[in-house]
Amino acid sequence: MPRLSLPLESLWAFHIVAETGSITAAAAVLKVTQPAVSRRLRELEAGFGCALVRRSANALRLTEPGERFARELRDGFSKIEAAMRNLQAQDAPLRIRAYTTWALRWLIPRLSGFRALHPGIDVEVTTSTAAVDLARDGVDAAIRTAPIDAPPTPAARRLQAVMIAPFAAPSLADSPRVAAGLPGRLLGSRVRAGDWMRWQRHAGLAANPSPLLFESTTLAIQAALEGLGTVICSPVFVQEELRAGRLRALSADSVMAGDCYWLILPPGRISPALRIFADWLLHEAEVEAPATTPRPRRRRG
Repeated sequence: MPRLSLPLESLWAFHIVAETGSITAAAAVLKVTQPAVSRRLRELEAGFGCALVRRSANALRLTEPGERFARELRDGFSKIEAAMRNLQAQDAPLRIRAYTTWALRWLIPRLSGFRALHPGIDVEVTTSTAAVDLARDGVDAAIRTAPIDAPPTPAARRLQAVMIAPFAAPSLADSPRVAAGLPGRLLGSRVRAGDWMRWQRHAGLAANPSPLLFESTTLAIQAALEGLGTVICSPVFVQEELRAGRLRALSADSVMAGDCYWLILPPGRISPALRIFADWLLHEAEVEAPATTPRPRRRRG
């Protein structure tokens, strides 16, 4: 099939004339003279063998073929512009804002799988506990916690319910105090300062002294690994430590904390790359949803 010769400058000139309704206005947009715009229109009409515009002393209007052609051109140029934006977006990484512990212990370990599926999309992760404004902070999406029935924004998508349970190093988990309650100092994070109270109510335990709160749950988990106390956190954050035997689950179950992780997306249309990432993230969260806390190991002897 022979290739069609496209008079792109003339096609664009006609598109701008149709959009503005004026050769004078089109010339200003294109930064050329009015005769130059008129010449490009005549070239198109000569090539197609039909009139695209009707000129009069005070007005310009499109003919019926001109109106139909203008609609098709509008769609065509919109697709070209979208393709250019998408191509430019592929060069820039997606910028995702999240909490430190969730990013370190849930998202980043899974990004190699996303990369294998979509090698053309890079994901740049930043962390903060502060409120996020996507436009102000220059991020494409964010993961934040909010009540299960109260999405933080209209475009937010629910990812995971926040589950909590207590964990301790084997040296503490095997201590006689386990039968009477929880061993060692209670450890948690400032961001989730109320989780121990929720757990104690769930387990029917008497209120313990105020927990030692760290800046992040990651630090609290590390403190538990060092035998400094019992940490309250989501079971999904300590799967590796549980498999390796570096931490023990002190309860056979976990409890819903009352909030969940939400994926905050920008309003309106989102880029194809962000759509792909969002769909993957929602799928990963759905696959993991049935996971439960491992049961605590029985003491020997």
